[in-house]
Amino acid sequence: MGTFSIVEVVLLAIVTFIFAIDQFSLTELIYRPMIACPIIGLILGSPETGLVVGGTYELMMVGNMPIGGAQPPNAVLGGIVAMVFAVKANMPTDQALGACMIFATFGQYIVTLVFTFASTLNAKADKAAEEANPKGVTACLNIHMAILGALFAVIAIAAYAGGTAASDALQSFADNATWFMAGLGAAGAMMRFVGFSILMKIMMAGDMWGWLLAGFALVQLFGGVEATASAALVLVAFVGIAFMLLDFRINSIAKNAEGGMSDGI
Repeated sequence: MGTFSIVEVVLLAIVTFIFAIDQFSLTELIYRPMIACPIIGLILGSPETGLVVGGTYELMMVGNMPIGGAQPPNAVLGGIVAMVFAVKANMPTDQALGACMIFATFGQYIVTLVFTFASTLNAKADKAAEEANPKGVTACLNIHMAILGALFAVIAIAAYAGGTAASDALQSFADNATWFMAGLGAAGAMMRFVGFSILMKIMMAGDMWGWLLAGFALVQLFGGVEATASAALVLVAFVGIAFMLLDFRINSIAKNAEGGMSDGI
C-alpha cells in the first residue's frame, strides 16, 4: 500500500478547490493540465511525473472546450486522478491517462449537476441586481463556485485515498491482467493524438498545412542529428516563433502602408 500523508491530502484539497473554480473564474489558466499536474506532482513528491502527465494530458484536452451547456470530459478531475494513479499506484503514464478518462467523464456530470443547481440562484441574483445590490449578486456567484470547488476537493481526496489504499491491488491486477493493462496503455497513448486532431480540425486553415508539414520535417531533421536530437522540439519551437514574429512584422508593415503614415499624414 502507498504512503498516506495528511499534508498531501490537505494541499491536494486546497489546490483542487482552486483549480475547480479557475475553470470558470479567476485566471481560467492554472487549471489546465500543463500547469495543474506539475503542481500536483510537487505535492505528491514527483514533479517529473507531473510534467510528463501534464504535457500528455494537455494534448488530450487541448481541443475539448465547453460550448454552451455541453461539457467535455473534465480536465481537472482527470489530471488529479491520473497523477494519483501514476504516483501513488505506480501505474505507467499511458495506463494512468487511460484509466483517468472514466473520472474525467464523471467530472463532466458533476459540473453539469452543479450548474443545474446554481440556476436556482439566478432569481436571487436578479433580485439583488434590481435592488442595486452588487454584494448580493457576488454572494450568489461565490456560493456557486464554493459548491463546485468543495465537490471537486472531496472527489480528489477520495481518489487519493482510494489510489493509495488500492496500490497493491492495482499492481497485482496489472501483473495478472497484462492484456487489459496493455489495451489501457494503448488507449491512453492514442488519446493525445485524438485530442490534437480535434484541435487541428477546428483551427487548421488551408494555408496552414504547409507550416504543419514543415514542422514535422524540421523535427525529423533535428532529431536525426545527435547534437540536436534531445532538443529537437525546442529548436523547432524557436524556429516557429521566429517565423511568427516575421509574419507579424510583414503584416504590420503592410497595414501601415495601406493606412498611411502613423501621424495621420
